[in-house]
This record gives sequence, C-alpha cells and structure tokens, in this order.
Amino acid sequence: MSFIIFGQAISTVQVLTGLVILLAIAVIVLFVRSKAQAEDDELDAEHTMAALLRSQAEMQGRLATMAEVFGSRQAELNQAIGQRLDGMSQRVTATIGEQTRSTHENLRRLQERLAVIDAAQTNIQTLAKDVVGLQAILSNKQTRGAFGQARMETIIADGLPMGAYAFQATLSNGSRPDCTVRMPNSSPPLVIDAKFPLEAWNAIRSAGSPEHGKIAAQQFRRDLELHIRDISEKYLIPGETQDTAFLFVPSESIFAEIHENFEAIVQKAQRARIVIVSPSLLMLSIQVIQAVLKDQRMREQAHVIQSEVAHLMDDLSRLDERVRKLQGHFAMAQKDVDMIVTSADKLARRGERIEALEFEAAKEPAKARPEERPKPVDNRTSQLKLRVVDED
Repeated sequence: MSFIIFGQAISTVQVLTGLVILLAIAVIVLFVRSKAQAEDDELDAEHTMAALLRSQAEMQGRLATMAEVFGSRQAELNQAIGQRLDGMSQRVTATIGEQTRSTHENLRRLQERLAVIDAAQTNIQTLAKDVVGLQAILSNKQTRGAFGQARMETIIADGLPMGAYAFQATLSNGSRPDCTVRMPNSSPPLVIDAKFPLEAWNAIRSAGSPEHGKIAAQQFRRDLELHIRDISEKYLIPGETQDTAFLFVPSESIFAEIHENFEAIVQKAQRARIVIVSPSLLMLSIQVIQAVLKDQRMREQAHVIQSEVAHLMDDLSRLDERVRKLQGHFAMAQKDVDMIVTSADKLARRGERIEALEFEAAKEPAKARPEERPKPVDNRTSQLKLRVVDED
C-alpha cells in the first residue's frame, strides 16, 4: 500500500519509518526540555528554599519579639487582674458585711413586727371569742334579758347608794320587776323594766327585702305594744309604785331608731305612762334621783347640822379666847424682853463709866501732898450712889 504525498508515491514502510523518526525526535526534544525544566525547577527550589529559610529566620525573630512582648503584657495583665480582683474582693466583702448587718437588722425588725402581729392576733382571737360569747348571749332570750338587766344594774349601782334601790323585788300582785328605785319623801318606788323584745328588732335588721322588713316591723310593733301593756298592768300599782315606769333599751341606736321610725309606739307608751329610756337617759335620771335623795337627806339632817354648827361656834369662841390669852402672854413676854434690853444698856453704860474712872485715876501724880490726898471712900457707898444715879 502506498501513499501519495506532495505528488510522490511513498510506501507504508517509509511512512512508518518517518513516524518513528519523528516520534524519536519528539521524545528527545521532550527529554531535553524536561531536563532543562528540572534544572530550572531545581534552581527555583533552591531560591525558594533560601527565601523560606530567610522568612523562617525573620519569623522566628518576630515570634521571639512577640513572645517577649506577650510575656510582659501578660505580667502586666496578671498584675492588673490581681489588683482588680483584690479591690473587687474587698468591695464584695464590705458589701456582704453591710448586707449581713442590714439583713440582721431587717430580721430583728421583722421579729419585732411578728411579735406585735402575734400579740394583735392573740387580741383578735380573744375578741373573736368574746364576740362569739356575746352572740351566744344575744341568741338566747333568757341570757339576752340577763345581759340587758346587767347593764341596767350596773348603771343604777354606780349612780345610787346602797339601800336606794332593789333588784327583783316582789310586789303585792306577785310580779317581780327588774329594779325598783326608792323615791324621796316616802313616795312609792319607781319601777324599771329591762326586758326589751330584741328578737323582732333583729328580724328587722336581718330582713333581706322590703316585704320581709315590713312584716318584721309589724311584728316588732306588736311585741313592743304587748310588752308595754304587760308593764302597765303588772308594775303600775296605785299607792305601791309610781304611776310612771321605765322601759330600758340597752342600745342608743335602737332607742334612736324607735323614736325615728316608730313614733306611734312611743306616743302609746307615753299614754300608758311608760317612758322608754336608753342607757344615757337612764344614767341622767339616776343622777337626778340621786340629787333629790341627797337634798332630802340634808333636809332630814338639818337639825343635826344646826347642832353641829352651834358646837362649832362654841369651839370657835373658845379658840378666840385662848388666842387672846396667848396674845397677852406674848405682850408680857415682849415687855419683859424690853426690860431686859434696858438693863443690858444700863450695864453697858455703867461699864463705860467705870472704865472712865480708872483712866482718870491713872492721870493723877505719883506723889501727892498729905493734905491734898483724897479721903478714902467706902465702896459700898459709891456703889449705892451709882445705883441711885442709874435708877434715876
């Protein structure tokens, strides 16, 4: 098989031989180029290695410098952190101490308040027990009546002396009023009743609707009218008791409500000679009765008072006489004192005269003629002359 190339016929062997030669030439060229490239690469590697070594040395120097800088900075940082930690620990310790003291103070105050609260709670519990007891008293008719009677008895016992009143005294008709008060001038006693119908009043206060309230008000009116009639029939006995009796209401608010909303009952009680009184009105009435009784006792004891006044005047006359006698004694004593002072003055003057005589005697000459010598004078005679002169 042959090929025509450039107008010439070439056989297959020649073609293959040419290809082999070309391939060998290409391999040689490639080998030469690869060797040159290897030498260039080796030179480049050496240059690169030298550059790397220089860079490594510079890097080591920089790392040493950085390590030294970092070491100094770390020491400064450690010192600053230590100082900060010390200051912070001191502040934390002071803060914890203040908080501890404040906590102790708050706990102490809390304990004091808890003690006050415990005492208040104890008082509240005691008051609650008292309220429960009072509610039990008011829920029972008999005990409630005893409660109203106890208030009335306390007011009367505080305002009147013993013997001026009597509790549960029996009248001629067999009835026993709660209290009878003795009146002055041998008048019949005054009757006081403390049995107030409180059930109907509580029904009025506990009514939940106007209809129930109206029904409870009617029931209260009936109960109170019945009680007023019982007092008038049982306790108003002519000649034995006063023609007026007191109906004691143990509450000022109930008394005001009755006079405000139940005027008809009040007028009916007045017509029946029954006076509805509250604790304050009963106290005022008792004070008036006490003043009247005191005036009566003073009038009854007028002669005794006059006799005592006469005795007092006699004692006063004797006292005046004794005081005048004492005044005379004082006058005499003053006179004696004046005389004593006069005698003392005379004695002083006499002493001065004696001193003057002795001084004149000392001035005379030591030698005197016999005819000029003074005659001896009797001392008793000179003393008598001095006494006469002093007395004059």
